[in-house]
Amino acid sequence: MKKYNVAVVGVGVVGIEMLRVLRQRNFPVNQLKVFARSARDIEVDGQKYSVEPVSADGFNGIDIALFAGTEGEKGAAVTYAADAVKRGAVVIDNGADFRMDPKVPLVVPEVNGKDVLKHKGIIANPNCSTIQMVVALSPIHKKVGIKRIVVTTLQASSGAGKSAVEQLKEETTLISNGGFENVHVQSQVKGMPQQLAYNVFPHIGSPAECDYTNEEWKLVKETHKIMHDDKIKVSATTVRVPVRTGHSESVYIETKKPIEPDKVRQLLAKSPGIIVIDDLKNSLYPMPKDVEGKDETFVGRIRKDPFVKNGLWLWVVADNLRKGAATNAVEIAEELIK
Repeated sequence: MKKYNVAVVGVGVVGIEMLRVLRQRNFPVNQLKVFARSARDIEVDGQKYSVEPVSADGFNGIDIALFAGTEGEKGAAVTYAADAVKRGAVVIDNGADFRMDPKVPLVVPEVNGKDVLKHKGIIANPNCSTIQMVVALSPIHKKVGIKRIVVTTLQASSGAGKSAVEQLKEETTLISNGGFENVHVQSQVKGMPQQLAYNVFPHIGSPAECDYTNEEWKLVKETHKIMHDDKIKVSATTVRVPVRTGHSESVYIETKKPIEPDKVRQLLAKSPGIIVIDDLKNSLYPMPKDVEGKDETFVGRIRKDPFVKNGLWLWVVADNLRKGAATNAVEIAEELIK
C-alpha cells in the first residue's frame, strides 16, 4: 500500500483527536509532521509527538495537510493553506473559512464523497452539527425527498474548545462544593459567553442575519451545499448544554413522499456510518455519554407527526470531536487516496 506524508496543524482538542484517529484507523502514513504556533512535545495515548512551529516551508514534501481549524475565528488555513497547496499538498480544513467557497468541496463521505474529486487543492470539513445531521438525513432524502428541516441542536462544551470544557468542569466543582445552594457561579476560565454548569443557553456563534447566529446559518447553507439541494427549507436553533462531548439534535423533517417510521429505521440501519437505537419502551436511544469516542452517527426516537402529513421526528447524536471533526477529516483523506 502506498504511504503518504501527512501534516496535522493544531494540537487543540480537534488536533489531538486527528492524531488519535490517524492511528486508530491505520491511515497509511509514511512521515507525520505536527505543527502548532510553538514547539513542544506532546503525548497522545502513550504515543509521543514532537510539535514544530508552523511555517510555509514546513509543508515541503507533505501530501495531505489536516488543519484542525478554529471555529468562530480565522483558522491557520487562512495563513498557510495556499503555501501548503503550492508545495503539492492537499489541504483538508476543519475550520469555517473555506466551507462556502464555490471552488472548495464541502464533504461528508457518506453523503457526497465523490465531491473530493472536484478539489483544487483544498477540501473543507463541515461544521460538526451539520455533519451528523446530513449523515442521518441523506438516505431519507435520496429515498423520498426532504422539503423541510427544523432542527434544535444540543451542543457539548468541547465544541467550543478546551477552555469551554475547563469552564464547565470548574463551574460544576464550584456548585458542588457549595452544597448546591447557589447555582450562580463565576468561573476563572471563560470559554463561553454564559455559565454552562446547571444551565443551557441558546447562543452558539456570533449574530448573523434575521436574528439567527452564524452557527444556525451554517446548518442552512452547509446542508444545501453538501446535499446538492438549495430548495430544502432549513430552520435551526443551536443550544449549548452542560455535556463534555457529544452533540445531540432534535430533527423534524417533512418529506416529499410518505415513508413509515419502520421503513426509516430499516433504511438508516443499512446505511453506512449510522447506528439505529430506537426502543422507547426499554429506554434505549442515543445519548452523548454513550457515543463519546465513537465514529458513527446514532439515530433514535424515529416517529411520525400525528398532525402533519409526511412529518417525521428523529433524534441524532454523534461525538462532535470524532465524526463531527477529526474522523470526518480523516475519512475525507481516505476517500481522496482511493
